[in-house]
Amino acid sequence: MPIIQAEGLSKTYRVYQKQGGLLGALRGLFRREHKEVRAVDDVSFTIEPGEIVGFLGPNGAGKTTTLKMLSGLIFPTGGAARVLGHIPWEREDAFRRRFALVMGQKNQLWWDLPAADSFQLHREIYSLPLDAFQKTLDELTGLFDVGALTRQPVRELSLGERMKMELIAALLHQPQLLLLDEPTIGLDVVAQVTIQKCLRACNAGRGVTILLTSHYMRDVEALCKRVLVITQGRLIYDGALKGITEQFGLVKMVKLHFDGNETPADLQRYGEVMRCEGPIAELKVERARVSEVLAAILDRHTLVDVSVQDPPLDQVIARVFEESKQGPQQVGAEFPTPTAE
Repeated sequence: MPIIQAEGLSKTYRVYQKQGGLLGALRGLFRREHKEVRAVDDVSFTIEPGEIVGFLGPNGAGKTTTLKMLSGLIFPTGGAARVLGHIPWEREDAFRRRFALVMGQKNQLWWDLPAADSFQLHREIYSLPLDAFQKTLDELTGLFDVGALTRQPVRELSLGERMKMELIAALLHQPQLLLLDEPTIGLDVVAQVTIQKCLRACNAGRGVTILLTSHYMRDVEALCKRVLVITQGRLIYDGALKGITEQFGLVKMVKLHFDGNETPADLQRYGEVMRCEGPIAELKVERARVSEVLAAILDRHTLVDVSVQDPPLDQVIARVFEESKQGPQQVGAEFPTPTAE
């Protein structure tokens, strides 16, 4: 049975439109105008046990709204979902004991108390046996390397240390599903890598299924083999991480090392020139025309070395997000590249 099964999940908000000026404000007292905002629009996907899935999209795309529906915090406008065999918004106790939701910009720990006190509160909330609780806590504090910090007030911890404590609190009741919304937001590179390592260990050692939203492509590349991409509330991609470049990355980065001390002056005829340093140049070339362009260059110039690579994933994702502002039908539109004739 899938851990998460969403079918046509939708969420629409009715938003009040305030009119400008004094007259508009007075008119709004008697006749209020509203518009409908479709935060999530007919989203369907399944997640199997043990997967780590990335959930990508620009700000306002519907990621957090989807997580809130899957966790039962809000009701959907349409569609259906089953999470761990339960309907989330029915909020059954048996369901709430089997998942955890961590939001990078929200705190679940008491700010002025040591994290250890909040952990004890979690033990009482979930009615955890003392022996099992202590064993799990020791394992998690060892995994996150924060054993010496649990008696320190949360407000005195660094951002990275607080996030580790948040994750420990979320994992104390040994959930089968972990929903993470920007867990590494604001963290430095070292803290991000530590969080990534610990999440991989939780997935491998405890079998925790993870659905992760993040704007840091390093998180996604380090943890996820599969990703969901959502824009304007609609799911536009569900598949392997590497498949994003194949579907949306319509260009290749061609690095050329010419024979001599400088690059030819006519490089712009072959593609978009990204960099020129001495005899080395990098071009952005339409994926379907790489062979044609290389043949044209080799016909006119002598090369010492050549390499062809996909553009960095963050650039591809940024382009998808930018095009999504023009409408979902624009995503993946043909990339214009100068001709090689």
